[in-house]
Amino acid sequence: MVIVILASPLSDDTKGDLLSFFGIIISAAIALSSTTFLGNIMAGFMIRTLRKIQPGDFLRIDDYFGRVTELGLLHTEIQTPDRDLTIMPNLMLVNKPLKIMHKGTIISCEVSLGYDVPRESIEKALLKAATQMKLEAPYVHIQGLGDFSVLYKLSGYLDDIKTLISSKAQLHANVLDSLHHDGIEIVSPAFMNQRVFKEDAKFISKKTKGSKRVHSDAPEKVMFEKAQEVAEIENIKNKIIEIRDRITALKLEVGNDQEIQVLENEKAALKEVIKRESEESKG
Repeated sequence: MVIVILASPLSDDTKGDLLSFFGIIISAAIALSSTTFLGNIMAGFMIRTLRKIQPGDFLRIDDYFGRVTELGLLHTEIQTPDRDLTIMPNLMLVNKPLKIMHKGTIISCEVSLGYDVPRESIEKALLKAATQMKLEAPYVHIQGLGDFSVLYKLSGYLDDIKTLISSKAQLHANVLDSLHHDGIEIVSPAFMNQRVFKEDAKFISKKTKGSKRVHSDAPEKVMFEKAQEVAEIENIKNKIIEIRDRITALKLEVGNDQEIQVLENEKAALKEVIKRESEESKG
């Protein structure tokens, strides 16, 4: 651009003004880019220290949801349920509300049922659905009283978040089966059909005799393959640090040579696992 301005058939004053204007634009661009660059670096430190995000954690921000696969200096990478990798600048994670799940979380299921069904019967059936999948401390809340139906919400604590997606699906399936088992139909009084039924008719699917539910491997193994591998390696690294600290403490005392050797062997084995996992991921 500078060469074009100098080679143009313009007066020296005009060329000087254009060069000055061009210099201002370049300076502003450099200042802005450096601010963003430094901002992302500082945000990266904040994420690691204050928000305590770890590889393998579930993360939700705006419309993005997935498991953390990489905590970079300038960006954070997550793997979505579609198995895609999404890269977000660290400034985005600092400037917006962020939900992090790394140990346990509450999962829930909402269902709308008619006023003709006793509340106690519904709560009993819903709690049974949560108990069947061993959710901790399940509870039922009435979310709203509509014109034609009551909105119930079943919630419970899920300790192992690695199965978050499949556990939510299983909870919905359990609610459906439990309500039907107790003779509760999932329709409101506003339900309409072109056929004529008796007033006491119930619309509940019949269970096929001899049928068994087909269980597949947890979908999280496919959805979050990279995130799971990263989380496992991170756990191994933390274990190595614990062993190293234990060895350091034992060396301060006399007579712990045998235990120290056992820990050294364990540490070496864990390092070999990390090396093997890294080679497999590269291959």
